[in-house]
Amino acid sequence: MTDHQTRLRDAWHSFCDELKKAGDIPLRPTAPGNPVEKATAYRLLARNIGLALQFEMDNVDPLNPELLHYFDPIRKQGGDNTDALYVGGPINGIDTYRVSGKRGTARYFSITVVEQGDTPWGGGVANMLFGDQIHVEEDGTFELIVSPDPKPADQPDVNWIQTTPNSYRLTFRQFFADWEREDSMEARIDRLTGDGAPPQLTPEGVAEGLAAAAHWVNWSVTYWADMIDKWKVQPNCFLSYRQLEDRKIDATPGGQPIIAYWILPPDEALIVRVRPPKAEYWALEFGNYWWETMDYRYRLSSTNCHHAVLQDDGELIVVISHDDPGVPNWLDTAGHSEGYMTFRWMLAESCPIPVAQQVKRAELFDHLPSDMRRITADERREQIAARRRGIVHRFKW
Repeated sequence: MTDHQTRLRDAWHSFCDELKKAGDIPLRPTAPGNPVEKATAYRLLARNIGLALQFEMDNVDPLNPELLHYFDPIRKQGGDNTDALYVGGPINGIDTYRVSGKRGTARYFSITVVEQGDTPWGGGVANMLFGDQIHVEEDGTFELIVSPDPKPADQPDVNWIQTTPNSYRLTFRQFFADWEREDSMEARIDRLTGDGAPPQLTPEGVAEGLAAAAHWVNWSVTYWADMIDKWKVQPNCFLSYRQLEDRKIDATPGGQPIIAYWILPPDEALIVRVRPPKAEYWALEFGNYWWETMDYRYRLSSTNCHHAVLQDDGELIVVISHDDPGVPNWLDTAGHSEGYMTFRWMLAESCPIPVAQQVKRAELFDHLPSDMRRITADERREQIAARRRGIVHRFKW
């Protein structure tokens, strides 16, 4: 064989060997062990191979970037927001880029320039913009300049975000409250500086990409499981990421998510109560031990400022249980015995801390208000059907 054939074969064998090693991650002592949860763990590993190849080989060139989706209903990790569409691409801190297209109408919208760091998702946020800071034309179109230069003082209407020498990724976050009516951004990115030479595929590039992707699968899945264990030791206690982890990461700007771990035996239920603050957007998402949101196409695995049904006094009451309790704000465990829940109060006036109460399922309504809102079987079917319609609208499936 030639040198490049040997290198590619060896790279492929190493890639497969590293993925084989990842098969031990779901067996870690702190991971839950019922059949659904073990199946979820191995499915997560398989799903994240595609995500790793996108990040570490297929869309890693800052000279020829594309804006691609990070997560969707079948590929996700790291506490992905059920309401979100995450889009981004590689950049550097030297070149100038232009993003152009239609802004869309997502309730919450932000752009971050992310720096390299010691986590699978880079380091801190170098600069950011919120939706209301972006000039959009009457027809919904916009342009954004991304460069190491400061914004020109004589061009106040130009959308501009500054990079740093350590910048490596541009991320757009769109959080949708009304899934069926809010529209997603349609945009492209172009590098404006340099010679514009097309990328050239090489054996060295493929070998490096395979190695980086295999490493990322092991690293990222382990990273998030290590993180969730910090919450697991204090179940039903809502704490922010920053209270338990001081490493910089590409966190959502405009509000710290507050997270609690839940462990629910078959004969128990969990009641979560809070009065949501006045906010541009708020949501509650629900996921498993591997910090992956539950299926949100066909199950009730979240609620938000549009979908939630509040009590007359403005209180949000959520019930987590293994079977349907007949209340509007039910979170379906989907066969899992434990996992996490996250509240996001985005650009909010305050940050109330929810209270969780674990009770026997048979005594659930003894612990709920006498005027607790209820939902019929037909209303529940429509509630779930609306979720899938919203997913099709968001992801253009």
